Amino acid sequence: MLKKHQYYGFVVPALLFILGIIILPFIVGIFDSFTNSNGISREFVGWQNYSLLFHDYNFLQSFWLTVKFSVVSVILINLVGLIFALIVTHKENWFNNTLKTIFFVPNLIGGVLLGFIWQFIFTNAFKALAGNLSQGWLSGWLSDETTGFWGMVILFTWQMSGYIMLIYISFLNAIPHNTIEASMLDGASEIQTFFNVKLPQLAPAFTISLFLTLANSFKMYEQNLALTNGGPYRSTEMVSMFIYNTAFVNFQQGYAQAAGIILFLVVAAVSFIQLYVSRKGERQ
Repeated sequence: MLKKHQYYGFVVPALLFILGIIILPFIVGIFDSFTNSNGISREFVGWQNYSLLFHDYNFLQSFWLTVKFSVVSVILINLVGLIFALIVTHKENWFNNTLKTIFFVPNLIGGVLLGFIWQFIFTNAFKALAGNLSQGWLSGWLSDETTGFWGMVILFTWQMSGYIMLIYISFLNAIPHNTIEASMLDGASEIQTFFNVKLPQLAPAFTISLFLTLANSFKMYEQNLALTNGGPYRSTEMVSMFIYNTAFVNFQQGYAQAAGIILFLVVAAVSFIQLYVSRKGERQ
């Protein structure tokens, strides 16, 4: 048996790591958001950074783009992930594990590499298809604001769907088989069984999956950088990229910290609301 002080020996290093890497930088970031810090010097400016942000066209555009991207991505990722889960759990066969691997592998690829892969697809493969099929709309996919947005959605959905699939698989496998058999014996079709038996028991899975996809979509940066780099003319610049460029390209750390705090508060508020609504639905 370990003594009490020995337990502290395991816990304290982790707490010090969290304190030094997460908590202290967060506190310093809050303070810097009220300054005009440029990384070298700082001067207290009060609420000026926050006031300017709400009148900054580039920030408001990137924030609205992030909101749209998050809403569309959350819906598509969960829909595709659930479909994948239903496919691989529909019937027991040797090919299911192969399908799971195929669906999950994109999640293992780094965001930057993934962005360059899809950049090649959209710029080269789509260009070749446009020439062979005489479909001009396929060329210049990333040079247009609308198609550039959907390019990011496709990339992110392709990356995250396999991960979300695993969550749905675990909850689908936890549904008692005799419950499903009873519904089938009562004459329910597979579609009726899904909507009346399986879907209600997937409520906790929806809570987890929505939270994960929402958090990841709001903070997406690497894929945005590698795929479009915010172009054309910053029309596909997500809020995370706006924060990075403001801090490390324009050297306006205080201004960037204020934008980061706003993003944090919005994500936290949306997450708490989503969790509250989901938990309330589960209890009912």
